[in-house]
Amino acid sequence: MTESNMGLWRGQQRSSWIRLRTLIVLRWVAIVGQIAAITVAQRMYDLQLELGLCYLAIGVSVVGNLVAIFVFPENKRLSEFENFLMVLFDLLQLAFLLYLTGGLHNPFALLLLGPVTISANVMGLRSTLIIGGTAIVLVTLLAEFHLPLRTDMGFLMRVPDIFVFGNWIAIIIAIVFLGAYSYRISAEVVSMSEALSATHMALAREQKLTDLGGVVAAAAHELGTPLATIKLTSAELIEELDDRPDLREDAALIREQADRCRDILRDMGRAGKDDLHLRQAPLSTVIHEAAEPHMGRGKIVHFEEGPGEGGDVQQPAILRKPEIIHGMRNLIQNAVDFSRANVWVESEWTEDQIVVRIADDGRGYSPHMIGRIGDPFMRRRRSDAEKKSRPEYEGMGLGLFIAKTLLERSGASLSFANGSDPYQTLTDHPDHRGAVVKVSWPRAQIDAQHGKNAVPIGFNEQFKI
Repeated sequence: MTESNMGLWRGQQRSSWIRLRTLIVLRWVAIVGQIAAITVAQRMYDLQLELGLCYLAIGVSVVGNLVAIFVFPENKRLSEFENFLMVLFDLLQLAFLLYLTGGLHNPFALLLLGPVTISANVMGLRSTLIIGGTAIVLVTLLAEFHLPLRTDMGFLMRVPDIFVFGNWIAIIIAIVFLGAYSYRISAEVVSMSEALSATHMALAREQKLTDLGGVVAAAAHELGTPLATIKLTSAELIEELDDRPDLREDAALIREQADRCRDILRDMGRAGKDDLHLRQAPLSTVIHEAAEPHMGRGKIVHFEEGPGEGGDVQQPAILRKPEIIHGMRNLIQNAVDFSRANVWVESEWTEDQIVVRIADDGRGYSPHMIGRIGDPFMRRRRSDAEKKSRPEYEGMGLGLFIAKTLLERSGASLSFANGSDPYQTLTDHPDHRGAVVKVSWPRAQIDAQHGKNAVPIGFNEQFKI
């Protein structure tokens, strides 16, 4: 899906969230307000208004609401086009009332901002631009063409032309600013909601894989005893059927298949039901597990690990959380995608911190986008050379957002930089000239041996056949 189609789809999706009944209620509120304003203007201030035409305009809104109530079901949700027509009708109806009641001399002209703001919040860009442009045209026409306000004695009520011009400028600026602001905020909220939904789906998938590992281990343990019985029984039959070679071959086949089942189960999982390694593992093991799907993609992945200043020689065992595995996997995938030939995954630990750095020898992050890394649906325009080298790649920044969100959920903090950046000190590794991601955890957050997250020590039941 292209970026423009994605934007259109988001607009259509947002507009389909709005119930018709919600807009009907808002229109009833507007109708009551319009009737109240006209009544007060006539009864209290003795203004001479075209009451027939004013009530005709309000009556059209009343009829429209009644038709919508009786024709459509209560849970009706509007499409993009239906929502556009509803808002456009309200805008034109309000403009007609303002034309009858003094145009921009009427302080209620500010209400023209309402339909524009609604369209910016619930519709796509094209519909919002049309509504905003229509509102600007109507405001401009109302500044020159309108029925003047008169008192019962015939006095003309109007503000100085300089104030009319100021109102015109102010309303147009407000239309542009509030429309753009509302559209931008709404789009970011929707993008974040979609990205978080994708993050939850990714985490759920990783959790299912982890749970599947536990099921496999349990199955391996439970099947151990019957397989051992089958092997023992088949061995006794082989000894007792020396005079029956045909049956002896069948017994040997049974034993051979039992051995095959044993080998399969050992490949799937050797430990018992509550394997502690399903909940904890050495740091390097977790990193290798995260990188495994991307090891055979034509790039060399180098692993380096060691203690930092003041760290123990023995590497720590950390919690084997789905958030950590999937987040690290996305970062390594990104490095493999954009590297030329090499990716480095370096890990170090101290008494207080665990740090993992992922670097590559690619072109690095675009300088003008590096501050926005981690935002969902972020994509820069690719050059022709990049399109030729990676014609199938249509990344939208969602992978990095998922990785960042999942790792931060585990307690990590992430920083993004380029190895060729003058402020980066990578003198020990001059080949790390591409993108560099640093992931650091307070050790207490993921340490599986000490502190609040320590996994209880126990003994695994051995899987024997």
